[in-house]
Amino acid sequence: MHVDLETLAIAPYVKIDDEMRASPELLTMSVMQALLGYRSERRWLRHLDKHLRHLFPYQPTQSGYNRRLRAALPLVKHFIRTLAIDTDFWFDNHWILDSTPVECGRSRPTVQCSNAAGWAVYGYCASHSRFFWGLRLYLT
Repeated sequence: MHVDLETLAIAPYVKIDDEMRASPELLTMSVMQALLGYRSERRWLRHLDKHLRHLFPYQPTQSGYNRRLRAALPLVKHFIRTLAIDTDFWFDNHWILDSTPVECGRSRPTVQCSNAAGWAVYGYCASHSRFFWGLRLYLT
């Protein structure tokens, strides 16, 4: 499936305008930034200026964009929830969770003598790029 940038911009704009009636340009810019994987606001605004200038005639500077986005945080949270409710996964009985490793020991003697030996296991933490011996903490 091929979706061009204009369609990707128009779809969230219409949804935001219909649901919230507030600040559709800013929220559309932030949704597109997330969907297209731009972590840097500076790069995102350059891309926006180069490819989508005709859809967003007013493009703030980086500091203005950041300031307006922080001020619109309640609207962003509300819109994320609105989008989530529209998906099939909202009413699903399976939830995606993230876990944090809780390291119980590093040395071999510690592992063998630990009281957590019945519960703790070896695992890999991708965010720290290392193996650990311990438990995983799940927060819901």
